[in-house]
Amino acid sequence: MSTQARVIWDPGFTAYDFGPEHPMNPVRLDLTVRLCRELGLLDLPGVEVVAPSGPDDDQLLTVHDGEYVDAVRAISADPASADGRWGIGTEDDPAFRGMHEVSARIAAGTVDVARAVWEGRTEHGVNFCGGLHHAMRRRASGFCIYNDAAVGIRWLLDHGAEKVAYVDVDAHHGDGVERAFWDDPRVLTISLHESGRVLFPGSGFPGDIGGPDARGSAVNVALPPGTGDGHWLRAFHAVVPALLHAFAPDVLVTQQGCDSHYSDPLAHLALSVDAQRTSYESLHRLAHEVCDGRWVALGGGGYELVDVVPRAWAHLTAIAAHQPVELVTPVPEGWRDYVQMLLGRPGPARMGDGVAEDGRVWWKAWEVGHDPADAVDQAVMATRHAVFPLHGLDLWFD
Repeated sequence: MSTQARVIWDPGFTAYDFGPEHPMNPVRLDLTVRLCRELGLLDLPGVEVVAPSGPDDDQLLTVHDGEYVDAVRAISADPASADGRWGIGTEDDPAFRGMHEVSARIAAGTVDVARAVWEGRTEHGVNFCGGLHHAMRRRASGFCIYNDAAVGIRWLLDHGAEKVAYVDVDAHHGDGVERAFWDDPRVLTISLHESGRVLFPGSGFPGDIGGPDARGSAVNVALPPGTGDGHWLRAFHAVVPALLHAFAPDVLVTQQGCDSHYSDPLAHLALSVDAQRTSYESLHRLAHEVCDGRWVALGGGGYELVDVVPRAWAHLTAIAAHQPVELVTPVPEGWRDYVQMLLGRPGPARMGDGVAEDGRVWWKAWEVGHDPADAVDQAVMATRHAVFPLHGLDLWFD
């Protein structure tokens, strides 16, 4: 009997820890799962929580070079040996003991939910510990050691999926996943992110459209700093739905980095939790429209550890469970008390930021016209010009 949602979690995932001063503090994972439990999401009849073991090296080697995996394992045993050669031992990716084991388990979690979705044992899979989209074939990058999203997509391709779509809504360009499938027409990667002109990793421009055998398979919407709810959702809906319907994937894999929030310390977009939840609802609906509900949803960036990450990914989990949590829902007192005890600060009072009207965040549809002088509309048009014709789509109407 299949379940509605399969959720990856084990307390051991908090060992993915670059140190107390690093912005990617694993407390964000602990607070997310605690909020999910307080809301009753993990006890719903259709939800199962799974703790994966580490994968065989064969899975990692479908995406990563063997020398790199060997180096990560060696550094994991002796962090003092890291010298930055493999991107480890840097300010972004400090070495820590056990790095290989916990990174491999996160990748195993994404493979687990991808497999369960593909085999029909669950409709939706959630691994909010994953979404480590910057890791490259031979180096760590941007807080990411192994690229679990790419490993999961590769597993799907190797086990019968003919086409996989990947949509990345992190504030940072999903460069590692794009690079892994740059010249593979079976994978469509779509990334909506703050422009690489002002934000790491400095890539992801509209003209980056895939390799010679896969033109149009890479899609990049590079948004200006300060893009807020209405403009961001307008850009999303002007690009993503039409491309997913045209591509018609067998499975939808999505990365829900929530560092697009207006209070995130590492990026400069201006979304509310309300708008982030709206985008998750849209991705969920698209999974049902284009690939019979086969949806693998991952985490990613997000560095406002209390006010944003737990609420955003609790909403993601609830949507995958088909039990969405209303934005006006009070945050459970037990969770807020735990935050106060642990961090000495209050947590948010409600599950939304108070932006939505009647539970919805509104945006202006692209079909009613665009403004050539508007910076966001310029970004959208650049992307549509670059890739829509390659998918047989009209530039002006979907």
